[in-house]
Amino acid sequence: MEIKSKIWIEVEGKPVFGSGREALLKSIDKLGSINKAAKDINISYRKALSYIQSMEERTGSRLVERQTGGVQGGGAVLTDEAKDFLIKFKQLEDGIHEMLDKKFLEVFGNWKSKR
Repeated sequence: MEIKSKIWIEVEGKPVFGSGREALLKSIDKLGSINKAAKDINISYRKALSYIQSMEERTGSRLVERQTGGVQGGGAVLTDEAKDFLIKFKQLEDGIHEMLDKKFLEVFGNWKSKR
């Protein structure tokens, strides 16, 4: 038996960041393209743009620098703020998981379900 949890950040009840948006930013960082990142995590380009725009509005920070296509092609890179946010979110997640694991053991100990 194990405990599972999902963590996300909201501003005024509206989602800012969670596992899906984390996956999008990491994929953009890896692939250098919003379009490729969207395909990589199985969402539409439009949804990816919506995620980026809402994250940027709600955090008040530019997270993705975009270069439109053309002869040289387009691309996207994460800003330093986005990279820092990813690091901090990971630290938050790790800390919360540590607390949950500790509390789980405290409450359930070595209890095994009876079948």
